[in-house]
Amino acid sequence: MVIQKVALREVRFFSPIGFYEEERVVGNEFFVNMEVTFPFKNSDAEDLNNTINYEELYQILLEVMTPKRKLLESALEDILDMVLKKYSFVETAEVAIRKINPPFGGDLANSQVTLSYTR
Repeated sequence: MVIQKVALREVRFFSPIGFYEEERVVGNEFFVNMEVTFPFKNSDAEDLNNTINYEELYQILLEVMTPKRKLLESALEDILDMVLKKYSFVETAEVAIRKINPPFGGDLANSQVTLSYTR
């Protein structure tokens, strides 16, 4: 079996996500990575219906990263749920959100949370 991988890398968002109220007011900078795999359909490699449109994946990210929320874990869960509902044929999916300069006093630190799905 041939497996196809579609990924979005380092998608930048400035979002009102953070545990502290101030973070939800002023926002934070995030980078999101997403990767999905599924069986390759070589019947017509020029047919967008035989793949996952990465523009649609971006729209899922945008929908989830826009509203206020406290935890990255809830954003990751929503992203995975939406992807799996839209593309039932996905074999694996991984989403990671990296927060730039989290407010814990480190000098230019990043934090990252990841969720993975395997059928």
